[in-house]
Amino acid sequence: MPKDYSRSSRVVEQIKRELAELIRLEVKDPRVGFITITDVEITPDYAHAKVFFSSLKGKEGAEEIQEGLRRASSFLRRELGRRVRIHTTPELHFVYDNSMEEGSRMSALIDKAMADTQPEDAGDEEAD
Repeated sequence: MPKDYSRSSRVVEQIKRELAELIRLEVKDPRVGFITITDVEITPDYAHAKVFFSSLKGKEGAEEIQEGLRRASSFLRRELGRRVRIHTTPELHFVYDNSMEEGSRMSALIDKAMADTQPEDAGDEEAD
C-alpha cells in the first residue's frame, strides 16, 4: 500500500527542491558557495521554515555561509512565493546541520573501539 504524504510533507519537499535550485543558480553571494539543503521544518501555519544546510567547508565556514543566506533570505522568500503555491510564504531561518560531522566522528570512535579490541581477540584465536 503506498504511503500517504500529508500536504505539509509535500510542501516541505517542494521548498527543499526550490531552495536548492535557487541557491545554486540565483544566489550570487560568494560566501554561500556549495551547500546542501539537508532538511526543512515548517510550522503548521506555514509562517516560518527552519532550513538546515551543510557545507563542504564544515563548521568553520558555517557562520559566514549563514550570514550570506540570511542576507539573501528576502530574495529567496520572494522567489519561493512565486514557485510554491501556498497561502503564506514562510519566513526562512537558516541553521547549520552538523549531523554529517557528528556521524563521521561517531563512526571514527566506533572504528577506534573496534581496532582497540581486535588485537586481543586475534591473539586469543591464535593461541587455540
